[in-house]
Amino acid sequence: MADVAVAAGTAPAQAPEIVRPDFEVVPRKGLIGAAIVLAAVIAAIAANKLWPLAFLHFVGGAAWTVIDLFLGFVLGPILGKLSIPARIEFTTRLMPKMVVLMPTVVAATLAAGWQLGVHLGTVQSSYYNHSWTVASFIVVGVMAVIALGLLEPANIAVLVELKKRKPDPAVIERLMKRFIYTAGATGLMQIATLVIMTKLTVG
Repeated sequence: MADVAVAAGTAPAQAPEIVRPDFEVVPRKGLIGAAIVLAAVIAAIAANKLWPLAFLHFVGGAAWTVIDLFLGFVLGPILGKLSIPARIEFTTRLMPKMVVLMPTVVAATLAAGWQLGVHLGTVQSSYYNHSWTVASFIVVGVMAVIALGLLEPANIAVLVELKKRKPDPAVIERLMKRFIYTAGATGLMQIATLVIMTKLTVG
């Protein structure tokens, strides 16, 4: 009976306190680079010249594809096997950069791509491969919604949680899984985009 009383009065074991380095949710230095890229996109759209539009669209699309595939299929499995302290250290170094990088890459790719289509006439209904163009609109539109509507909020939510005095490891793990799985899903959709874009290129 005494043993039961002692057991009942024992305080439940508390989860170890998470130690995390100081970091910025939105890195201010990264905003400078994002501003330069977006200014270049605006200048290219205003000039409406083929080369800068194609360059920005292809580079942005390639970066978007590589980031999604790398996050979903390379970093995801590695991150899942790291210890909690290592995972937090990695997250606080990577995720703030992604807060700035992903919206910039998505915006640059879509804006330059649309203007490129206007310049080449591929967005017109009279274009002979118009059905493929529409397919690209659908796939890229869905990816943009996922990137800005799911990936980015999950990313910011992880960083906000880590900024708290006592972050909840369960919340962080759940949000990180959402981030990585969503990146993997968009990575698979990027493969469909590559198929469509190569078809539009060769005709």
